[in-house]
Amino acid sequence: MKSISERACILVLAAALGACSSTGGGRDAGDGVDVARFHLGEPVARAQISIEPFDKADAGRPEYPAHANAVERQLTRLGWTVVRTPGTSEQVALIDVEQGSRDAIAALSAARIGRGMAAPMPSGDDGNVIATLLEVAIRRRSDGTVFWEGRAVAEDIPGKPSADAAVMVEKLVEALFRDFPGESGRTIRIR
Repeated sequence: MKSISERACILVLAAALGACSSTGGGRDAGDGVDVARFHLGEPVARAQISIEPFDKADAGRPEYPAHANAVERQLTRLGWTVVRTPGTSEQVALIDVEQGSRDAIAALSAARIGRGMAAPMPSGDDGNVIATLLEVAIRRRSDGTVFWEGRAVAEDIPGKPSADAAVMVEKLVEALFRDFPGESGRTIRIR
């Protein structure tokens, strides 16, 4: 039979090892959303808007409707009228969701500057933390002018219900559109 001090040491060691699964900067996976938004500081006109994927092929993915619906709820809350027929509105909200290891999402996020070019999803080796990235750009269809764009990233532990992509997207969309349009050019943590 183990003594009380041996049991206490085991519990302390287990707690210390559990603390090792943190993200950079000493924060734990799952403790918030990193949000960056970019705009010109001018009011964003609310009009009819359609929601479409950055990559047209993503429209056929089974999870895409749920992602688009999450963005639609926020845009409607903010005063837009969402039209469901792609290509029929002057404004378009382009969306993308990626999920992978922390390393892979960090590399992908760094490779996408203004969504002008997107590198292929690299493979990462950090299997202890899963990250989900949401990107949204609101553009004028006629000339491609981007008047607002943002990205949100959150991390969690693989296998937890909160790490499910659908759950993560709801969390990311809410954080991204909180206090819209938000401070431009600065990454903040929303808890």
